[in-house]
Amino acid sequence: MLTKRLSRPHRGLWPAAAAVLASMCVVASAVPAGAHPTGAKNGRTYYVAPWGRDTAGGRTLLTPFRNIQECAETAAPGDTCVIASGTYEETVVPARSGTAEKPITYRAAPGAKVTLSGATQVRGWSPVTGDDVAEIGKSDPYALNSAFSGAVEAGRVYSTDVDLGSDVTTVQIFTDKKMGIEAQWPYPGLDLLDPELQYAGAGSTDATIADADLTRPAGYWDGARALTSYWYVSATTTVKSSGVGSVELGAAPPCVHKVVPKDTRYSLSGKIGELSNPGEWFYDSAAKRLYVYSTDDPALHRIEARTRPLALDLTNISHTKVEGIGLFASTIRTGPSSTGVTLDGITGRYLSHYTDITRGTTDCGSSVTRGVGDTGIVIDGTHNKIVNSDLSLSAGNGIALRGQNNTATDNVIHDVDYLGTYAAGIAVQGNSQTVMHNTIYRVGRSGINLQWGTTEGLAPGPDRIAHNDISQYARLSLDTAGIYTCCSADMMGSSIDHNLLHDGTPTPGVTPFAVAGVYADNGQSNLVIANNVGWNNLEGTVMLNGLGTGSHNNGVYNNTGGMTLFYVKEPGQSTGTRIYNNIGAIRGLAGATDGGLVLSNNLPAETDPLFVDAAQRDYRLSEGSPARNQAIPLPGINDGSTDATPSLGAYQYGAPKWTAGARR
Repeated sequence: MLTKRLSRPHRGLWPAAAAVLASMCVVASAVPAGAHPTGAKNGRTYYVAPWGRDTAGGRTLLTPFRNIQECAETAAPGDTCVIASGTYEETVVPARSGTAEKPITYRAAPGAKVTLSGATQVRGWSPVTGDDVAEIGKSDPYALNSAFSGAVEAGRVYSTDVDLGSDVTTVQIFTDKKMGIEAQWPYPGLDLLDPELQYAGAGSTDATIADADLTRPAGYWDGARALTSYWYVSATTTVKSSGVGSVELGAAPPCVHKVVPKDTRYSLSGKIGELSNPGEWFYDSAAKRLYVYSTDDPALHRIEARTRPLALDLTNISHTKVEGIGLFASTIRTGPSSTGVTLDGITGRYLSHYTDITRGTTDCGSSVTRGVGDTGIVIDGTHNKIVNSDLSLSAGNGIALRGQNNTATDNVIHDVDYLGTYAAGIAVQGNSQTVMHNTIYRVGRSGINLQWGTTEGLAPGPDRIAHNDISQYARLSLDTAGIYTCCSADMMGSSIDHNLLHDGTPTPGVTPFAVAGVYADNGQSNLVIANNVGWNNLEGTVMLNGLGTGSHNNGVYNNTGGMTLFYVKEPGQSTGTRIYNNIGAIRGLAGATDGGLVLSNNLPAETDPLFVDAAQRDYRLSEGSPARNQAIPLPGINDGSTDATPSLGAYQYGAPKWTAGARR
């Protein structure tokens, strides 16, 4: 009877349906239909599956809803939506919240692979012909005799009519679930965290990029979009005029206010003439036509466009659990009033995308902060958490942690901030936030960007950033760190402790500056930076910059890997800051001690600490280490040594070795 009921209307789906129903029966075998399997009392269980019907009621395995939204419209406090394998192309907006005692749960069925997708398939492809190029040339004569026209002649360019809106900077195209890139020069390749780079040449200044490699005819780049990056600033603007060997930008890069020869990297896009490499696309927003470069018929592939940025909108929702759900080309957002939301086991790819950083402004703040608070998975409100999740591929953040008393724990985050802005693996705003046991790697700027903010009506408190393993940061920006925090804020005793911070990877070919494990920049005060271990960082494990308002009352204790202090020789720049019990060279002492900073019991740089095996990154102390029995005792900081007196550095002799990173 089961086979008969499912196979008639959905014959092609039967094998997948049977497999998922088998897994869902694990739940059904122990729980009566309509009962909540593991959640709050009196809750109902509803089912969702790609072969279901939204009018079926959703109360049994045989009568599932078709869309998650239908379950979200129906579910009441204590209820659970169990979701079968499949791709659901929808934005889910729940109709109501749960309660603290009876949360609403959205859960993948046991063994199911559930994906909420923000992408829509694009069809109707046809080869672009020489006649098409001639027609394009009537409005864009530079398309004639270009790399694009050559690709058309080779039979590599296809197009179709599709409305993707008027803003090309938010268009994102995928082929077989992999992101393509907008046609641009230079062709960066398909790994945006390791792109092919082009640098401004001799003669560049202010808003002028001079480069002998700019060989396109005069006027070719007029009106194009330009991305520039120098020091700590990535910015976008338009090209005002162009000639062979140079382009004049509509505005100089903000903050730094100039293009710097050999150090400013740049790229140019918005011209169909560049459509000539694998993975590239071009969208004509006026004609609403999409072009792709393909070595074979696009109909043989699944080509999609991002059309729904949000997969799950929890802006006005509280006391809700989301478990085991995948995201593709979309994300999840909670709101300022959200509380008690748990995201558990989320697998997210291509969370956020945009290419316009500066949005026409010329002030520093707008350019360096775009995407910090509103990209990636956005956790706002209070007492919400994201745990056990795998997040990758975002122009902005992996996670934006806003509000107060929210948590990000045991997540793996990588290949995010591919624009190299102040977005991060985890962008921490607000206060009283907990970020622990995350693994973060391959990021454009910082692994964790820690900024201070308050929540109206709530008393602020310290953050805890601990036991994270962060590596391969600063791939597209400088003046940053694995954990970066700025500027002139009282951090109220926030603790950055027990983190592994290693292998900062600044952009090759540029003048390096300030890549550290932890970097408290421009006058951060009342921080505790303790028991961190770093290696392969230009400025060591810790860097303090006391410029601006000064950097006061910081405790830098028991870190391993050295540090850099950046202070002017001015009284009061570093009053109350104590640097005790650290291992590794300390640079910049003169200006720091003049400002009131106190150093004590740090192992001299010339003394070998005799680690267990530094070559294998085991920085525990060997039996003969001169760092044993040498530390100032600091309760809660350097407890646990089997010696009479604590050890210097991040590992106490004889104590169990602490761990960092996601515990999975």
